[in-house]
Amino acid sequence: MKKKLCILLCIVTTLFCGCRTSRSDLRFGAANIGGMYYAFANTFATLSNENTDSYTVEVRSTAGSAANLRLLSDNYLELGIAQADILEESYKNNQNLRAISGLYTEACQLVVREHSDIHSLADLAGHSISVGDAESGTEKNANQILAFAGLTPSIVDIQNLDYTASAKALKNGDIDAFFCTAGVSTTVINELAYKCDIRLISLDEICIDPMLAASVAYSKYIIPANTYPGQTEDVTTIGVKAVLVTTDAVSTETIHQITQLLFNEALTLQYAISLDLQVDEENALQNIPVPFHNGALAYYEEQGIALTPSE
Repeated sequence: MKKKLCILLCIVTTLFCGCRTSRSDLRFGAANIGGMYYAFANTFATLSNENTDSYTVEVRSTAGSAANLRLLSDNYLELGIAQADILEESYKNNQNLRAISGLYTEACQLVVREHSDIHSLADLAGHSISVGDAESGTEKNANQILAFAGLTPSIVDIQNLDYTASAKALKNGDIDAFFCTAGVSTTVINELAYKCDIRLISLDEICIDPMLAASVAYSKYIIPANTYPGQTEDVTTIGVKAVLVTTDAVSTETIHQITQLLFNEALTLQYAISLDLQVDEENALQNIPVPFHNGALAYYEEQGIALTPSE
């Protein structure tokens, strides 16, 4: 009886292992609900799972860019999205990180209530501000902006709230402003604008110029008027590219399929998430601070674009 049980267990184990090796799971770090990372990742995962039997994509909610890169480095994720500035820093400590494609430009957005007395960065003094979730790109950018503006923690009350919690707290009057680095129009800001009147605050040159000097990943960015309900004027801020990232541990074949799907379904992604998605071969390769994965390189080579191999 024991011998039969042992044989049966061996057969089950063999079958299970065989199933696992024939299909892989790709865990996709997507930040929190309400941001564009989450919307993009879920749409992309749906498209991937409908178009291939080679792998499944499972979306994981995370704190954001820094968390995604840490989880990629620790092999808890196979795919993630990260801001180019944070990716540049992370690569110094983990040179296994690899780019697949640039996706779109994110805007550093500062949101207040319409009737707030905050009309500039300087007006934030003495107010309560959410700088985003810990380990998020928003937190890094917010802290940089506040530092360049001379707004130390002794001058402003800083809180770490995710996008959804920040929007709720602003609506309820529990905070006076919140930062959000995300693609526009950002879902959580758009939804908030229908619940209460809001304004976006432009950054001034005192902040923008040092930011541009701090990293080549940054650019000056204009959020056009009417991007959000009630927004009647252009808003000037800092932009930073969002990058689809993996590691060199993921197979060349898999990343080639991922890259091909990304470009083949670019319009579908654009329409599904109302994002100014900039997925074309030219934009995908600009200002990327880490090497591209060999699977992505193979795709670009097929399109007549030669890049330096990562290995």
